[in-house]
Amino acid sequence: MGKKILIVDDHNQVRRLIFFTLGPDYEFLEAKSGAEAFEIASTETPDLIIMDAMMPGEFDGFEAVRRIRKLENCKSTYILMLTAMGQEIDKEKGLTAGANDYFVKPFSPTALIKTIEKIIG
Repeated sequence: MGKKILIVDDHNQVRRLIFFTLGPDYEFLEAKSGAEAFEIASTETPDLIIMDAMMPGEFDGFEAVRRIRKLENCKSTYILMLTAMGQEIDKEKGLTAGANDYFVKPFSPTALIKTIEKIIG
């Protein structure tokens, strides 16, 4: 099985688009909220987390990243924020929370593929 990617987005269509964009070479985990992402990350240790910022529930993507970064098993997990929040202040907030990179929706599937291949092969 390939590298493990956790896709976190409250919209099923976005999760499906990422899944089909990246193809069958990876093992995918999915979460619809920041809290669900935290629960999965605490037991699964993904190689990469693709995290939306705006999600309903207990906490948003920024808070999820902060909490996931505190998990011992996820200290070296690469976190890519993929969100419609495209202001520079949002990007800074994501990187300060602990994300390694920040993509703005709508995104280029080709750019996403190239970035992920560079990150985890």
